[in-house]
Amino acid sequence: MSITANRTLAIAAASLLVGLIVLGLKFLAWYLTGSIALYSDALESIVNVVTAIVALIAVRLAQKPADAALPYGYHKAEYFSAVLVGVMIIVAAILIAREAAFGFMSPRLPDAPIQGLAISGVATVINVLWALVLIRHGRAVRSPALEADGQHLLTDVISTLGVLIGLGLVFLTGWAPLDAILAGLVALNILWSGWGVIRQSVGGLMDVAVPPQTQKLIREIIASKAEGAIEAHDIRTRQAGKMTFIDFHLVVPGAMTVDAAHAICDRIEARLREVVKDVLITIHVEPEEKAKHSGIVVL
Repeated sequence: MSITANRTLAIAAASLLVGLIVLGLKFLAWYLTGSIALYSDALESIVNVVTAIVALIAVRLAQKPADAALPYGYHKAEYFSAVLVGVMIIVAAILIAREAAFGFMSPRLPDAPIQGLAISGVATVINVLWALVLIRHGRAVRSPALEADGQHLLTDVISTLGVLIGLGLVFLTGWAPLDAILAGLVALNILWSGWGVIRQSVGGLMDVAVPPQTQKLIREIIASKAEGAIEAHDIRTRQAGKMTFIDFHLVVPGAMTVDAAHAICDRIEARLREVVKDVLITIHVEPEEKAKHSGIVVL
C-alpha cells in the first residue's frame, strides 16, 4: 500500500482507540452523577466506537485492488459503512429518547455534578481534536467513512456542550426535570445527524456526479487538449469513494489514423490525471459522421 493508504488505515485504527478512551470517560461521568443527560451522551459514544470499527473495516476493504469479481474496485465499501453508521446513530437516538422519557417521569438531581462535568469536558476536548483530524484527512484522501466518522464526532461534541451547559443550569437552579429534557434534545440532534449521514452516503451509492466546479474543470481540460478532434460529447462523471470515473465520446475526422486519434486521447488523459487524482477515464473514439454538434466543439 502507498504511504497515504497506510496513514489512512492508521488513522482509522487510532479512531477506535480514541473512541474507547472517550467512552470510558463518559461512562465514568455518568457513574459519578447518575445524570440521564450524561448517560445519553455516553450511549452516543458507544455508537462512536462501533462507527470507528466499521470505518476501519471499510477503509481497509476500499484499499483492495480491483479484481475479476469487482473490476472497478472496492471503493463503494466506504459508502456502505457510512450508511450503516447513519442507521446506528438513529438507533442510538431512539434509545436516548426512551431514557429521557423515563427520566422526565421520575426526575432526580444528579450527584457530584462538578466531577461529572469536568470528566465529560475532558472527553469533549479529545473528541474535538480528533474530529478535526478525521475530517481534514478524510477530505484530503476523499474517504467517506473517515469524514462521516469525523462529522459524527463533531455532532457528539455539540450534543455534549449542550449537556454540560444544561447540567450547569440544573446544578444552579435545582430543577431536576431539565436533566431529562436535555437528554431528549440530545436525541433529536443525533437523529438529525444520522439522517444527514445516510442521505450523503446514498448519493455516493447512486453514482452521483462530481461537483459542478470539477465538471467545469474536466470540460475545460478536454477542450484544451483535444486539438485535432472535432468534438467531445456525452461527457459523464461519477464518484465512488476516492475514485472519480470519467467517460465521453471523442469525434475525430474519418481519415485520421488510429495512432493520431490515440495520441489525442493520451494527451487528454495525461492532463486529466494531473488535475483529477485517482481517476479512471474511458474515451470512445467515433468518426465524424457520429458528431452531434453538441457538448464540447473543438473545431
